[in-house]
Amino acid sequence: MSRHVAIVTDSTAYLPPQAMERHGITAVPLTVVIGDEALEEGTEISARALTQALQKRKPVTTSRPSPEDFAAAYRAAAGAGATGIVSLHLSAEVSGTYDAAVLAAKDASVPVRVVDTGMMGMALGFCALAAAEAAEAGGTPDEAVAAAEKRATGTAAYFYVDTLEYLRRGGRIGAAQALLGSALAVKPLLELDGGRIELREKVRTASKAIARLEELAVERAGTSPVDIAVHHLAAPDRAAALAQRLCERVPGVEELHVSEVGAVIGAHTGPGLLAVVVSPR
Repeated sequence: MSRHVAIVTDSTAYLPPQAMERHGITAVPLTVVIGDEALEEGTEISARALTQALQKRKPVTTSRPSPEDFAAAYRAAAGAGATGIVSLHLSAEVSGTYDAAVLAAKDASVPVRVVDTGMMGMALGFCALAAAEAAEAGGTPDEAVAAAEKRATGTAAYFYVDTLEYLRRGGRIGAAQALLGSALAVKPLLELDGGRIELREKVRTASKAIARLEELAVERAGTSPVDIAVHHLAAPDRAAALAQRLCERVPGVEELHVSEVGAVIGAHTGPGLLAVVVSPR
């Protein structure tokens, strides 16, 4: 990574550890609260522990990092020689993480550009990688931001969830939409739209919903060079099979990542989540 421009993101980017190390990207963790115990995503709670808590119907909530958490990350970057910082975060429509970063940036010792990418998961991760690659090429903070925003503009994220109940509990989708899905006993497909999680389609069975998820990803990818990520929660076999089919069907795939989401997104989607991120190069 360029020693002059540091890249900071948050734990919901779900970047592979090797990629973060290679590009020198810092991820500030969000917090998952189970009962009265607050745990940092990525270090203090696993996806498996979260799944067990949800299955036992324990109360689970999430919270943003504090401004001081971001301030500490910015101090560390400046101390390592950065003269500018680009801080890229999950959609402000679903989290106060961006707002906390903005507050911290005001008092940072070096200029900080804070960006609401409107993304989450590897949709955010691909933005962070684009910014890091621009910085490594000698780009300015503005150029790194432009690279991230270009990636965000072209990136699509589609989600299959077994139930809308977890999204309803967390206030991430309207109660009326959640009730409609339950009443009709359908399997919902969702997408990121304008930084919000929106209901895209209702499909009658899980197998048909997953097949439709695959079709949406293939249609969006087309034949141009793209990176793809497949996320899941407690559904590794489904994710591996979907990733294999996408690899066979998308001629322009450059990188394909398969990973279990962390506790923050998992808390709002529930076990059974299957998601695909398509990000043009």
